[in-house]
Amino acid sequence: MPTILEILGWRIFFYANEGHEPLHVHARKAESECKYWIDVDNYDIVEAYAFNLGPKDRRPVRRIIFDHFDYIVGQWDEFQRSRSNE
Repeated sequence: MPTILEILGWRIFFYANEGHEPLHVHARKAESECKYWIDVDNYDIVEAYAFNLGPKDRRPVRRIIFDHFDYIVGQWDEFQRSRSNE
């Protein structure tokens, strides 16, 4: 479960055991957690699920993902390459 960012109390990470799901990140802060699909071609994200996450929390986590979009995509690619070499 590699953490790639920690900003404003949000931990942005990947799960290593999710098989071959498309590009996405998870975010957790305290008792809140969410997952966002990342659409590289359209520079967009789509919420896949959210637990205990209100609109007040959605804004900053979405901003973090957009502000670090290219970095997250790069980390995902690196993470997937490292998994394929195992």
